[in-house]
Amino acid sequence: MNAPKLEILAYEPSKLGLLCLRRRDLPGRPGVSITEITLEHEFLMSSYLTASERALSTIALEMRAGTGFSVLVGGLGLGYTAHAALQSDRVASVDVVEYLPQVIQWMRDGLVPLAAELNADARLRVIEGDVYARLLAPPERRYDLILIDVDHSPTEALGSTSAAFYAEEGLRRARLHLAPGGVLGVWSYAQHSPFADALRRVFGVVREEPVTAFNDLIDEEQTDWLFFVRA
Repeated sequence: MNAPKLEILAYEPSKLGLLCLRRRDLPGRPGVSITEITLEHEFLMSSYLTASERALSTIALEMRAGTGFSVLVGGLGLGYTAHAALQSDRVASVDVVEYLPQVIQWMRDGLVPLAAELNADARLRVIEGDVYARLLAPPERRYDLILIDVDHSPTEALGSTSAAFYAEEGLRRARLHLAPGGVLGVWSYAQHSPFADALRRVFGVVREEPVTAFNDLIDEEQTDWLFFVRA
C-alpha cells in the first residue's frame, strides 16, 4: 500500500513565525486530499471542516435585512468566510484584511482550494493590514457586516495587537465601523463568557451560536463558537 502523499506548497518566514502551506492525502480515503496551514509547526487551519467559517457569513447575512451589503472580513485564511459571503447576491462588496502577505499571495497564485473562484470575483478586495488596528481607529467607511476570524479565541491570540478589540472600549470603537443595523460576527474555537459579557454591555443582545461537527480524523466531536451582535 502506498503511503499517503504529503506535498509542501509553500514554506516561508512571516511576521508571526514560520508558515507552511501543505496538501496531504487523507489516510484510507483514496483520492481525497486536504489543504492545511501550520504556523511554527503547529496546526492553524484546514480545508477539511469549514462549517463554522462558512456559518460566520451565512448567519450574519440572515441577521441583516436588505441588499447591496458591504462586508469586511478580518482574516483571509483559506478563504471560506469570504467565499460564503460572496455566494449571496445580496453582497455588493467584500473587503478582506489579512495580516500576512504570504497568505494573500497563496490565494493569488492559486495554491488554495477556493483560489480560482475568489480571484475571479470582482466584488472581492484583499488588503494587507491589521484588521484590529483598523477597527480601533476612526472609521473611513461603515460596513453592513464585519466578520472576524483571526485568533483562536479572545484569550488565545495569534499576534499582540488584538487584545484591545475584545475589551469593552475596543468593541465600542469597532461599533463605529458598522452601518446602523449592521452585524458584527466573531469566530472562536471556544465559548468565552467574558467576551460575551463585553459584547452585551456594548451592543445589548448577543447571539451565541455553537457549530458542532464530528472530526473523524481525531474521532471526536468539535465545537466552534460564533458571537453575533447588531449595531
